[in-house]
Amino acid sequence: MRHCINCCLQLSPDDTHEQRVGCRGGPHHSRHECPVCKGENKIVFRVDGKQMNLLAVLEVRADGNESWGGFFRFKKGKRCSLVFGLIIMTLVMASYILSGAHQELLISSPFHYGAFPSNPSLMDSENPSDTKEQHHQPSVNNISYMKDYPSIKLIINSITARIEFTTRQLPAIEDLKKQELHMFSVIPSKFLPNSKSPCWYEEFTGRNTTDPYLTNSYVLYSKRFRSTFDALRKAFWGHLSHAHGKHFRLRCLPRFYIIGQPKCGTTDLYDRLRLHPEVKFSAIKEPHWWTRKRFGIVRLRDGLRDRYPVEDYLDLFDLAAHQIHQGLQASSAKEQSKMNRIIIGEASASTMWDNNAWMFFYDNSTDGEPPFLTQDFIHAFQPDAKLIVMLRDPVERLYSDYLYFASSNKSADDFHEKVTEALQLFENCMLDYSLRACVYNNTLNNAMPVRLQVGLYAVYLLDWLTVFNKEQFLILRLEDHASNVKYTMHRVFQFLNLGGWGLLESDLCGWVLAAGPGSWASGDGEPAPSLRMPLPRDLSG
Repeated sequence: MRHCINCCLQLSPDDTHEQRVGCRGGPHHSRHECPVCKGENKIVFRVDGKQMNLLAVLEVRADGNESWGGFFRFKKGKRCSLVFGLIIMTLVMASYILSGAHQELLISSPFHYGAFPSNPSLMDSENPSDTKEQHHQPSVNNISYMKDYPSIKLIINSITARIEFTTRQLPAIEDLKKQELHMFSVIPSKFLPNSKSPCWYEEFTGRNTTDPYLTNSYVLYSKRFRSTFDALRKAFWGHLSHAHGKHFRLRCLPRFYIIGQPKCGTTDLYDRLRLHPEVKFSAIKEPHWWTRKRFGIVRLRDGLRDRYPVEDYLDLFDLAAHQIHQGLQASSAKEQSKMNRIIIGEASASTMWDNNAWMFFYDNSTDGEPPFLTQDFIHAFQPDAKLIVMLRDPVERLYSDYLYFASSNKSADDFHEKVTEALQLFENCMLDYSLRACVYNNTLNNAMPVRLQVGLYAVYLLDWLTVFNKEQFLILRLEDHASNVKYTMHRVFQFLNLGGWGLLESDLCGWVLAAGPGSWASGDGEPAPSLRMPLPRDLSG
């Protein structure tokens, strides 16, 4: 079955800036009229957020009873210095005022192609009538845009003429096991039936004097996580079960994943969702284990390190596992019910799209497409996992991404030139390879001056939908989230089947909204360790 796609190469007519996620609901820093938003205001974007400091400060101290005549009593040298200082200050202030046009701009997207729909990630649950084609003329102030617009349009037409999506052949479970034999030996095929999160007990063979996190790669390679693991280390020994002279620890995987996309508001969603008392996330927000760390990738340009074993990844969920274990071993039914409602989440924004490592670890296929993708392995262990995706206008996402990663010379013209170069590189790839081969081509992605491939939402979503059912996805739009946070959080709570802990769900949404992101950790503190845990009720998982 073949599907024709208009993916993120359908560049949106919306104006692009870093902080505006939608004309509605956002702050208004400028009174310019927005032609796309029909009269609503845009946000003035700061290309360089740093304020210029005055290069010189002239301070003249004079007694209160002195008159202007005192000026003429200065020595000639002092008068010259004073005049020279005034001139310098005047020049500095003049340059500051004149450069204001570059410091505070209402920057429009360099690309306005009205022939493409603005939302390539449209799902069945959304109304197609909300997507309207907009036609705009390029800005007359952007001379470079006016000059190369015809050539860019030819590139776009060339790419879209070759875009065709073919359903990929899913790998067999035996082939997956051959690639990740150790992972399949650690994670069982069945989990505890009385836990909402996928958890199981495994034997802990370390001695009592052994540091359980001594060799964890997240600790070794980043000082930021050491304090987190210090807290886990203190709580670890109190949450072991003992039976027949053996020690057992509870291991857990996430029940749901926020899988993408970068610069689309996933951090805000994470900060708000973690306020819910029943939600526990990994010890660090973005482990990037499925896409990078299990291959030994921290930054691909820095080369490969030792691969992070799956045990290091599971360690990140120990704090949640401690609380779930406490509930499983509780004597009171109320305490058991409370802890068994806990669900674990993970929020690596690279999970949906980043498969760059396949070229280094999997045999290259004849057509240049990856034989295995991240979702193949997640599905092998968790076929019932829930997946949350947050998207935004792909051009605005790309511009926000550019501003975040660009080190200097950030401007609309520079962005325009980099995107033009990226489009040309992508077109050259499409001349010889399939759409999927180009999207997952690490060499091409590294050569692009901007991360154009991240915005190809349609390819990633269709590839995930060949593995998971669409009922397992919640697709959100940053524009909707910005205009109505309460409604977005209500949808998330419903999707995850989260209870209100005695509150109406609408009240809980308002509480999360009012609390704001990062206010408190809602029970992420360490549970009181027991002196001795009873035998786990079910070790068969």
